[in-house]
Amino acid sequence: MSDDLNRQIFKEEAYDLLRELEGALLELEEAPEDMDLVNQIFRALHTIKGSGSMFGFEDIANFTHELETVFDMVRNGDIHVTPVLCSLSLQARDQIRSMLESEDEDNVDADGVDSGAMEAILQGLKDFVAGTDESEAGPEEGEDASDVSVAEESEEVSKEQTNLVQYAITLTPTGEGEVDATSVETFFEELEILGELETLSRHADTKAGWELALTTDANKENVEDVFLFLSADVKVTVADGKPVERTESVAGEEPEAEVTDKSTVVKTIEPVQVSPTIPPAPLVSSFVGDDHFDHSEVPKIGEILVESGDLSEADLHAALKRQKDKDDDKPLGQILAEEGKIAPEGISKAVKKQGEVKEQEVHKKRQEALSSIRVAADKLDYLVDLVGELVIVQAQITQVVSERKDPAMTLLAEELERLSDELRDSTLGIRMLPIGTSFSKFRRLVRDLSADLGKQIGLSTSGAETELDKTVIERLGDPLVHLLRNSIGHGIELPEVREANGKPPQGNILLSAEHSGGEVLIRITDDGKGMSSEMIREKGIERGLIAKDTELTEKELLKLIFEPGFSTAKEVTNVSGRGVGMDVVKRAIDSLRGTIDIDSKPGTGTTITIRLPLTLAIIDGLQVQVGDEFYVIPLSLVEECVELVSSDVDDDTDQKILHLRGEIVPYIHIREWFEVEGDNPPIEQIVITGVEGSRIGIVVDTVIGEHQTVIKSLGRVYKDVEGISGATIKGDGSIALILDVPSLVRRVISDSQKSF
Repeated sequence: MSDDLNRQIFKEEAYDLLRELEGALLELEEAPEDMDLVNQIFRALHTIKGSGSMFGFEDIANFTHELETVFDMVRNGDIHVTPVLCSLSLQARDQIRSMLESEDEDNVDADGVDSGAMEAILQGLKDFVAGTDESEAGPEEGEDASDVSVAEESEEVSKEQTNLVQYAITLTPTGEGEVDATSVETFFEELEILGELETLSRHADTKAGWELALTTDANKENVEDVFLFLSADVKVTVADGKPVERTESVAGEEPEAEVTDKSTVVKTIEPVQVSPTIPPAPLVSSFVGDDHFDHSEVPKIGEILVESGDLSEADLHAALKRQKDKDDDKPLGQILAEEGKIAPEGISKAVKKQGEVKEQEVHKKRQEALSSIRVAADKLDYLVDLVGELVIVQAQITQVVSERKDPAMTLLAEELERLSDELRDSTLGIRMLPIGTSFSKFRRLVRDLSADLGKQIGLSTSGAETELDKTVIERLGDPLVHLLRNSIGHGIELPEVREANGKPPQGNILLSAEHSGGEVLIRITDDGKGMSSEMIREKGIERGLIAKDTELTEKELLKLIFEPGFSTAKEVTNVSGRGVGMDVVKRAIDSLRGTIDIDSKPGTGTTITIRLPLTLAIIDGLQVQVGDEFYVIPLSLVEECVELVSSDVDDDTDQKILHLRGEIVPYIHIREWFEVEGDNPPIEQIVITGVEGSRIGIVVDTVIGEHQTVIKSLGRVYKDVEGISGATIKGDGSIALILDVPSLVRRVISDSQKSF
């Protein structure tokens, strides 16, 4: 049972890492010189490989090791990032995901994995490392492509170019309890992958720990990275490596390696906090280069020197230029010291500052990891349901207490209401996720689809930190995919067409999100050819959606694209043309109680705006009454409430128009709309709402007040009733219907336009 749980946890974390990996690879393709991205990719691969091997996913670990080795060579400067490497890496990422998805509980082997695709990717990586095209570098006759791994070949190249170094590693238990030796020694297997590991002493039972000697060609950071996920209460110290002369070994005899003197500079790694010991001035031989640390948050040495005032920006840029022109492998700090631009003491101070920042960042990341937990989605859903029931019970208690008029009970009921409000907000906040988690996957969609269509398209995003309910984000994915495919297929032109029209060859799509009151606005904007309302009208007439003599506004014509079967494509492709997609988008957005709007200008581009509620579970509402019936209006849509008297009504026409402070506002009678029995009271209340830039009034008998609304879905018989989106249970156990204000707005505007 424990093994199954650990394997499931690994798979969930691996999916997260693969999403991170895909985003980083797409960014690296645009910025191939960004070493921070390279280090981020390497760390993700290293974690997948190490954790996969630990939990029995050997196939995944072995395959990931091949790609990790290639990016280790990139980190070391042996090879450079190219579009070919990014494409192969994305294919490898997809392959790892397929291997994860094909795993089942009873079988570690990936039966559903395409071994041919795996071998093709490995061969492509092998050819890339060798610097030859796939057509020129195939396997020798009788040799399979998988017989020689990328890791073996690249490690052989690396060993020819790098001197061996020996590190003294000490692991000392720091807690009071016993240390699980197995959980610690599991990490020794990863050390053995890096090189030759020798256990000098093992005293786990006496709290003295372990003393190890590792002879390897890996750098110190790679050795330290092995213990990043060590959860045992153990302090790890890795001494600076001492060079070991490479000697030819006699058959059956290992080359000797001298153990590093433990009095040398060491770097301490603890489970939560890292405390590096920085060498004092004068300057020692360990200059720190710009890529010394893997963490992207750590400032570079040049930035620290400029910020401290020890170096001018002009001198820094000049040194960087000389370093690039001469292709100098020396760290920047060493170059500046040799040129006399800064004293060795200044370099040591900057090194210390860099170490302190790294310590803070590592501490922050580990604290975040320790302070967060994974919770199954169904448990969160059940928690929200329980909170909803609690809100209903609280409303019932409040109503009973108000009838009895007991001061003590009233005080308790008010305190219960306050606590239930806070619990509701806290519970819903747990379900809120940044919408950027959904945005990230669309970069790959745009990249691959634009390449298939021969178009040059860039995707930019904004507002990724905007939070939305988890359920809404999950159900929003498919509609956004349809809209993006529509923008790529219909909106953005081919490069030659764009250039002929005076546009840059690369088109752009902006995917943005922002909060607006109790809603989230999501916009997809492209700078393509836009939509022609006349062409849409012709297609609408051709498909029998509208009559020839029908008068429609431009907005109404644009909304025809959401009708089933509507398409302006001249031919059917694997992207568009069948008239399936936009009507699905409309239904999906409607099911989320949202709205969708289009604004397009021919030759300029199109903007599609989606409005969505923050959550689908509990909302703040305004309770109103008409006759003996009760209704709830979402409070986020309410602008104001006014009395409706005869002097405000335009009696000259049959139109329901309200003159409100010089503005004409159409309104709708709920009594007439739902055919509620009874006569209108002498003075009615009108609730002014705003939706999609339009204002309408909703006329009711009485406005009762604010109401915490637990949304309950209606049965199949009532789900298609226009103007109703759901129901809620009141404090006395009766039902109040939730008004679907957007649909009422659309009906009122449509009726008012037809009457003119």
